[in-house]
Amino acid sequence: MSFPFMVAWLIASWIAGCQKIESYPPEPYIEYERFEVRDSTDMLGNQKLIGSLWFYFVDGDGDIGAADTSDISNKYNLFFTMFEKIDGEFYEVGLDKLGEPIRFIIPFMERTGQNKTLKGEINVEFEYYFNVFDTIRYDFYIIDRAGNYSNMESTPELVLEL
Repeated sequence: MSFPFMVAWLIASWIAGCQKIESYPPEPYIEYERFEVRDSTDMLGNQKLIGSLWFYFVDGDGDIGAADTSDISNKYNLFFTMFEKIDGEFYEVGLDKLGEPIRFIIPFMERTGQNKTLKGEINVEFEYYFNVFDTIRYDFYIIDRAGNYSNMESTPELVLEL
């Protein structure tokens, strides 16, 4: 390797390594991206729908995800409220129809280096076994390990046809 080529390579490597650290607030930010529905069947041959929701997130201090899933109080960090459309109006679906709250665990994520900002896309899947709801929507948010709540995000109207 010639000396001028080596110097040029070192300078290019140095410039590429000097990226500006992005600065975001410590509270997570989320943004709805899309929701797709597909037909499926379970192991017993029953028809069901699978709804896949994608959303973007950014967290300035990078503390997204459950650190210790054995502690039930900090286990869940992604929360959904479901609404059903009845006579043109949306109403919150209660636990009498759902059975339990809609919540998920985002796994532990950590970034190394100086820039702790985490950005990415999260996908959540829902299963619909019965034609109980034909038009729904969701409100959702996340909580980081420091207890910071994200903004509340909403899906558009979602039509489910089994």
